[in-house]
Amino acid sequence: MSDFRPQSDFLSVLTERGYIHQCSDLAGIDARAKAGTLTTYIGFDCTASSLHVGSLVQIMMLRWLQTTGAGKPIPLMGGGTTRVGDPSGRDESRKLLSLEDIEANKAGIKQVFTNFLTFGDGPKDAYMTDNAEWLTALNYIDFLRDVGRHFSVNRMLSMDSVKMRLERDQELSFIEFNYMCLQAYDFVALNRRYGCVLQMGGSDQWGNIVTGIDLGRRMGTEQLYALTSPLLTTASGAKMGKTAAGAVWLNADMRSPYDYWQFWRNTEDADVGRFLKLFTELPMDEIRRLEALQGAEINEVKKILANEATAMVHGRAASEAAAETARKTFEEGVLADSLPTVEVSAAEFDAGIGVLTAFVKAGLVASTGEARRQIKGGGLRLNDAAVSDERANLQASDLTGDGVVKLSLGKKKHVLLRRS
Repeated sequence: MSDFRPQSDFLSVLTERGYIHQCSDLAGIDARAKAGTLTTYIGFDCTASSLHVGSLVQIMMLRWLQTTGAGKPIPLMGGGTTRVGDPSGRDESRKLLSLEDIEANKAGIKQVFTNFLTFGDGPKDAYMTDNAEWLTALNYIDFLRDVGRHFSVNRMLSMDSVKMRLERDQELSFIEFNYMCLQAYDFVALNRRYGCVLQMGGSDQWGNIVTGIDLGRRMGTEQLYALTSPLLTTASGAKMGKTAAGAVWLNADMRSPYDYWQFWRNTEDADVGRFLKLFTELPMDEIRRLEALQGAEINEVKKILANEATAMVHGRAASEAAAETARKTFEEGVLADSLPTVEVSAAEFDAGIGVLTAFVKAGLVASTGEARRQIKGGGLRLNDAAVSDERANLQASDLTGDGVVKLSLGKKKHVLLRRS
């Protein structure tokens, strides 16, 4: 790939910003992108009511596809495949969800894409569809005869998602074994319905995607293509989008704009430049200037990253409000009303809430055990005073004049617990 020089704006952006890990045919994709005919999809299973930061690279790739005019982006909701469960990258089976849960999750996930893509009826406008439309209509015998005959069990057993389970003597159910067949068929169905020729995804999806290309060849589609992005970890090796308090969700009702802003503000120094390239649309010349800064100036760059990444998901006004809340909290020591707030009924508060439970309820720690460890390390504060007694309960005297208690994890994460 180092010798390849893209002619399209789309592949030029993806190459320069570090989005590409594997590709089936760079020249073929480049030609379609330059011609503006690169209809592309990425699938998103409905396993939760929001996507999290771990999906953001793929969402940004669809956004760049549209903003560079390369083609039509198709975010595919996995209303059908979620009923099966993707075994890729997992040591155990996913919990099978009810149809009602899948539909509710799908509705939450859809909200994310309106912030990144322009939907409509134009040739380059995004179109959202759901693979339940064709997968649930399949007749099993017909599917085995018309589609299943093109799959080699020998090759399926060689896939990483299958091989990993078998090598570790961990059960792989028959329903999961069929997942790659359904994903491959999605590619064929999308090509036949919408002229889709490219599937993108994380690098753990490479085997599934190229299986779709092979199925398309056997079933008579035009040439199909694959492009994957690297699976991201932070400089310290942590999985992207995961924190001690849980996943960094993209929907505001699951993670407030302020908390989302703080996540990016707390980026490790070594990751700032890479994240500016992947998660913002700042010009590359500006990014190169910013990532060259050192010392105390890197903290200002982190604020720029937080501002831009938060504006992308929650809008510029919410990003600016989060930045102002952080400034008041950290620079002026003011108890800002716009800090994340968790409501607790007066009856529950007056009955006595243990300090460990309070920090879990506030979402600052994942468990009471984690709260105990933070207390031993001096990491938890109540109204800016270090918590030393893990058996203590919140008292009426802890409430400020506004009826809130300020809970803090370290110096940067704060939540107000409000008695209501």
